[in-house]
Amino acid sequence: MSSLLLIAIIAIALLFVFINGFHDTANVVATPIATRSLSPYQAITLAAIFNFIGAFFGTGVATTISKGLIDANLVTHMVLISTLLAAIVWNLITWAFGIPSSSSHALIGALAGAGIAAGGVKSVNYTTLVDKVIIPMVFSPIVAFVLALIIVLIVMRTLQNNAKPRKANNFIRELQVLSTSLLSFSHGSNDAQKNMSIIVMALFSFGLVPNVSVIPTWVTILCGIAMAGGTMAGGMKIIRTLSSRLAKLRPANGFAAELSSGALIFAASHFGLPVSTTQAVSGSIMGAGSTGSVGVNWSVVRQMVTAWTLTLPSCMLLGVGVYKLIHVFFG
Repeated sequence: MSSLLLIAIIAIALLFVFINGFHDTANVVATPIATRSLSPYQAITLAAIFNFIGAFFGTGVATTISKGLIDANLVTHMVLISTLLAAIVWNLITWAFGIPSSSSHALIGALAGAGIAAGGVKSVNYTTLVDKVIIPMVFSPIVAFVLALIIVLIVMRTLQNNAKPRKANNFIRELQVLSTSLLSFSHGSNDAQKNMSIIVMALFSFGLVPNVSVIPTWVTILCGIAMAGGTMAGGMKIIRTLSSRLAKLRPANGFAAELSSGALIFAASHFGLPVSTTQAVSGSIMGAGSTGSVGVNWSVVRQMVTAWTLTLPSCMLLGVGVYKLIHVFFG
């Protein structure tokens, strides 16, 4: 019975990874599609490959979630199932409405909520929550905005001094293949780890790993495959929001957005910060799109910021609610 329960938790976790992949695909491929540097199929295929590769680099983010967020002794099968179901519900709701919300914050909020339902408000490490989740949540889109703005100004100045602007634009489109690959790799290295942490906590709760810092290779492989598969499934509603509604991008703007967000997410992965790819990419698109005649649709920005603000507390409440429901029926 216990082995079947563990398999069920891993299956639900991989479902979340898959949903995370198609929910967050837009974050990676919106800009090369918007600038016509890559076709949707080319961009999504490239993203899937580098998402998979990125899953094998680093464990700092997984450790932050599995070891630093809630008391590991409170991590039971009910807490993990509640976390995953609450995060999946939120992702599907925001995907249905084409809202680019954060899968990362959905998972973290749901885990904190389920932990509170299981062990009370003291079960959450609020220092970790503030320092490694909330503060990066506030500052990552701002830093991404500034980085993208600086990069696009440098690129545009270079293009202005070029005697053959059309040839230069084509070169920028070619560079977008590299920047898209970097962003996809960074996304895989950050988001895949968040999902690995849930499976590792399940293995720890069943006594199959010595501690929550140990991530078996097969867990990494399964999460990488599930994320790549979800990426291939796409998420065209959110792609349309980011690639056309948020800002009309040209090749220089798209390259700047991808390079800045990819670098930011990669740095966050190195320091074990579970940042939101959605926020980093959106902030970069805003920064890159705020120059010249491109412009940003600030009404869409307000909708996105509202979604970002609501995700963490909403998923905490969902985590509490799902845990209580499961406890009533199966506790």
